[in-house]
Amino acid sequence: MRRTTALSVLGCAGLLAIYALPLYWLVATSFKSLKDVFAESAAVIFTPTVQAYVEVWNGGFATSAVNSVIIAVSTTVIVLAIAVPTSYGLARLNGAVVTGALAVLIILQMVPATSTLIPLNRLLAQWGLTGNLYGVAIAIAATNLPFSILLLRPFFTGVPIAIEEAAASDGANRWQRFVKIVLPITRNGIATVATLTFIGAWGEFLYAITFLNDPGLYPVSALLAQQMSSYGVNWPGLMAVSVLVSVPTVLIYLFGQRLLVGGITMGSVR
Repeated sequence: MRRTTALSVLGCAGLLAIYALPLYWLVATSFKSLKDVFAESAAVIFTPTVQAYVEVWNGGFATSAVNSVIIAVSTTVIVLAIAVPTSYGLARLNGAVVTGALAVLIILQMVPATSTLIPLNRLLAQWGLTGNLYGVAIAIAATNLPFSILLLRPFFTGVPIAIEEAAASDGANRWQRFVKIVLPITRNGIATVATLTFIGAWGEFLYAITFLNDPGLYPVSALLAQQMSSYGVNWPGLMAVSVLVSVPTVLIYLFGQRLLVGGITMGSVR
């Protein structure tokens, strides 16, 4: 038993080192000057500076962060507004139509994002949404919907129909049963989809630089790319942006960890 415990501790320590060292290097580099980045003597011991953060902030990080929030929140709202009722319908219906719809969704989620650029660009142009943050949100939502529906359906399938039938016998209509009974029971699944969608949209890069023609509308992912140019890589600036971009994702995970882990676990066993 003691030997097993010791091996477990060593294994956890090894995994912690594997993941912690790159994280330390990222944060440490963001507090270095460009000169210290390439100095062997400054690998561990160096004079911290926030110059990279100041340059990044003055370089438009706040504007880019707002753009990313608009895209991520809009994408999450669109995905939930469509995926939740669709998943519920697929969970309550049976037959060849449902089987065919699920097969189509599985195929659609395997389509590479690059192959959708031209069709989505033409569609957004027809709607007058090119060069618009909400157009980018619609494009991201369209590619996330198949996976979100497939992930949500097992949660609605796990809700016993008998519960809804009992509520119906008490006079509750379909909408009341869905809002007051089904949604609270499936909140873990909905939270999981919302979290994954927000995180994915927050870091979206391909659609942003394709459908946006105004650099002032670029999200934080594009600001990351701007730290690399033909003159070289601004490593402190790149790491500073990486740290700032990671903060919302970490906070969302910390506050929603219980629902997220519970949702993934419940979805995997149904």
